[in-house]
Amino acid sequence: MKAETINTLPQKVLSRKDEITADFIASAENHITNLMAGKDTKRLSASDFGKLLFIHPRHLTTTLKLTTGASVCDYMERRIIEEAHILLTETDLSIADIGQRFAYSEATNFTKFFKGMTGVTPLQYRKGLKK
Repeated sequence: MKAETINTLPQKVLSRKDEITADFIASAENHITNLMAGKDTKRLSASDFGKLLFIHPRHLTTTLKLTTGASVCDYMERRIIEEAHILLTETDLSIADIGQRFAYSEATNFTKFFKGMTGVTPLQYRKGLKK
């Protein structure tokens, strides 16, 4: 009987980790959509997502790292860069307007974030597309 419990436990744990990951991704994508639409004016942190999902932020981050290899912060940063690339490619929005969509009140902070993540400024990225 003890062997049966041990054999079924990892599946339950794995299922809960997958559930947490799926719930986080759904919440994160909803948050990105709300940021893009101007409905959210603040980026959510791991603590904020933890509260939404009723779990400790450390447990959320640990679970995500196990299932996706990325932390909450890593995931959100990657998604913001993906969406910023789309906006820089498909729109004529100013860098400041794009930054504001992602709750950066100062264009310089968005530019520093973008350059830190990609190695080029948003303007350099946009100009590189036109060559």
